[in-house]
Amino acid sequence: MNDTTHPTKESAPGAMEPHRGILILILGILSLVLCWFFTGIPAWIMGKSDLAKIEAGQMNPEGKGLTMAGMICGIICCVMTLISFGIIILFMILGGGIAALSS
Repeated sequence: MNDTTHPTKESAPGAMEPHRGILILILGILSLVLCWFFTGIPAWIMGKSDLAKIEAGQMNPEGKGLTMAGMICGIICCVMTLISFGIIILFMILGGGIAALSS
């Protein structure tokens, strides 16, 4: 019979929120492997938000490394997606120009 209650955010003033580093890392990895910007953008936004909370002392700092890794994966994915779309559009424009010149 243990009557000790564990502190929660509501019961302990000044308690920190739990980090979401693992979730953000999973989103970042999924963005690189499978889902592109559909999970890359949330990883980037959530990572930036959580890092701000960690720096402000509102969130548990244990997940800082995981959060940064997930956010960086999300950023890399978003940049790669934009570059890929840019190259595809460029090839479409150049391909149409070459086809018009050859006729």
